[in-house]
Amino acid sequence: MATVTHHGRTTAYQRSDRGATGDPVLFVHGSGGSHEVWKAQLGRLASTVPVVAVDLSGHGDSDDVPGADPGWGALSAYADDVLAVARETDATTLVGNSLGGAVAMHLVLERSFDPDALVLAGTGAKLAVLDDLLVWLDGGSTNVDEDDLDSGAVGDFDRVIEFLHGENRLFHDPDDRYVDLSKEGMREVGQRVTRRDFRSCHTFDVRDKLDDIAAPTLAVVGEHDKLTPPQYHEYLAENVQNGRYAEIEDAAHLAMLERPEAFNETLVDFLDDVR
Repeated sequence: MATVTHHGRTTAYQRSDRGATGDPVLFVHGSGGSHEVWKAQLGRLASTVPVVAVDLSGHGDSDDVPGADPGWGALSAYADDVLAVARETDATTLVGNSLGGAVAMHLVLERSFDPDALVLAGTGAKLAVLDDLLVWLDGGSTNVDEDDLDSGAVGDFDRVIEFLHGENRLFHDPDDRYVDLSKEGMREVGQRVTRRDFRSCHTFDVRDKLDDIAAPTLAVVGEHDKLTPPQYHEYLAENVQNGRYAEIEDAAHLAMLERPEAFNETLVDFLDDVR
């Protein structure tokens, strides 16, 4: 893993370039995830375009950001991570999944980041989270001691993980190895950071700002995604200035991991057309 230091912390990222030329594409993971969710892009796509995948603060190999409250504060800190890696690697295209899509939109709308292209995968302009999921994450109270969250003393993190891996949420009909990888990765990130992620998603709403996004934008979704369903992406494509919609068959929220060939082909076709 390579790293870049900014704002007093170190952000880790993986770069994969198997002879590809051109500016890198920077991939941003979702809640409770890490760069590992992009393993099929780091492996299979890197011969076509240089691929960079970041670990947001507190995820994977990246330092955590101290004192970032869920919501705008956490999104802003995550945006700092992505911006630092983009500058370090000269990445000009952002691909964000779920929370990562919110971070990418935050960068464009709040930081005047001007990408060559934007890919919003399994995400939405508003990302309200199921009430039960929030209750399981914080034990019924928003005033939770973070030490208790780290120790697993409150909430029901195992229930969260099992719920998210239910049918047509993160996956539709996956290889068991991917399910195990996803569950293990979420446990490694831990309840405190995952809760921060989901509560940050819960407050995210840029529906009234989408027409400020001018970059060519692909909204791509797994056809069975119950977490951020196809209509979220149709809305994105219709309300940004230059939007397109694509649907990945036989996939759910993590279409890039579950159906990597179809996802990569869709991504390359879009990038070839707009960059």
